Amino acid sequence: MHPDDPSDQKLTDARPATQSDDAASTERMIGRHRVLDRPRRPLLSSTPVRVALATGVTCCLGLAAVATVRGGDDAPRTVEPLAEAVADRAAIADERASRSLDRDLAPARVLPSPTAASPAPRPTVVRKAPKKPVKPRRPRPVAGLDQAQMDNAKIIVDVGLDMKMPRRALVVALATAMQESNLYNLASDVLPESANYPNQGSGSDHDSVGLFQQRPSSGWGTVAELMRPSYAARAFYTALNEIPGWQDMSITYAAQSVQISAYPDAYAQHEDRATTVAAALTA
Repeated sequence: MHPDDPSDQKLTDARPATQSDDAASTERMIGRHRVLDRPRRPLLSSTPVRVALATGVTCCLGLAAVATVRGGDDAPRTVEPLAEAVADRAAIADERASRSLDRDLAPARVLPSPTAASPAPRPTVVRKAPKKPVKPRRPRPVAGLDQAQMDNAKIIVDVGLDMKMPRRALVVALATAMQESNLYNLASDVLPESANYPNQGSGSDHDSVGLFQQRPSSGWGTVAELMRPSYAARAFYTALNEIPGWQDMSITYAAQSVQISAYPDAYAQHEDRATTVAAALTA
């Protein structure tokens, strides 16, 4: 074939320029007289190899990440910051759950049984017997009176002292009671009700009752009230205080002003005894 043939030239131009360029470059690098080796295709330039290699690297990295998370403190921590934070939070939650579930109950407090040790001796408490109420000392009778009369005379004097009455009023009251009842607390045969109360005898002068023979019908009080010596004495002193100038009157006239008795001079005979009794009870 002639070198100037167009077809020959066409075939010659169709040869890849890369090969001649590579051969010339290789020839320049290794020398002009060395036999050139046939160019080889790189191993990593193959697509299947690249895919397999990429897959293997991905798997290895995944395993390494898992091993790093589970490896504890000695393994290198290569996890990303976000993954590391998630793992830490999971570990803390796990630790808290295990603590709350595995916690033992506090041991119950064991109290010693009564028989385990002998009880401490109790202090001996000396209880004093309750004191019996002391009865008021009964006054010693004077001026020929018996004990019942003297007891009633003391009631009359005590009520007068409580009302701040002077000594002369005490004598007037004692003389009046000596004349009216002989210093005895008398019921009345006219009032059977009066016998239902403590008494020391009975009289029959209308409805008069008590130490001063005061009449319920005259407004001195009820039968029950007048049968109490303390009430009867207070009623007498109250009436005596209502008499103007009674302090300057004779014992007989002062008593009569209160009692309005049919025998006004009878009270005078008791003045000396009444004075003696009043002195004995106020000493």
